[in-house]
Amino acid sequence: MAESSRDPRPSPPTPAVSPVRIRPARRSDGEALGALTRAVWSPLHSVQPRPTEPYEPFFDERHEAADYLVAEVDGELAGFIRLVPATPLACNRHVRQIQGLEVAEAARGRGVARALLHAAYDASRRQGATRITLRVLGHNTPARTLYAAEGFAVEGVLPGEFLIEGRYADDVLMGRSLLEG
Repeated sequence: MAESSRDPRPSPPTPAVSPVRIRPARRSDGEALGALTRAVWSPLHSVQPRPTEPYEPFFDERHEAADYLVAEVDGELAGFIRLVPATPLACNRHVRQIQGLEVAEAARGRGVARALLHAAYDASRRQGATRITLRVLGHNTPARTLYAAEGFAVEGVLPGEFLIEGRYADDVLMGRSLLEG
């Protein structure tokens, strides 16, 4: 009788991963979202200077709570995505643009960014959009890799568009159809 190649020792338990819950932002999320933005600020993804006190309110007349979806993990705010019409033009109303996607350091690698993207696709479709676009810094390889895996294609590059901490950075324009998957 041949011996089994199966290891008789039990496998270690797989740690449970809490589900990501996506919901519309509320004005009361402003303080927590501002703290998240300050905590994850990096020249890897931000064209704005490092935030300093006194901090501006997260929500203002140009950044309404209705433009944001937030992610929660274990009841804690874990990230957000800002989704807006690409322009105010009627001929462009079929396009939504992602203007910010941030995930708390402790929540990275848990599918939060993907969950936010998928929620943004669904919200965009409900608003009648058939296309979604975004802009990402050329040197932000992790974000560009995620977007490419999600079906976004590079549609243009503005070389040296930003000067961030003494270095020029490309502005990469990406987009995808919402008519497919």
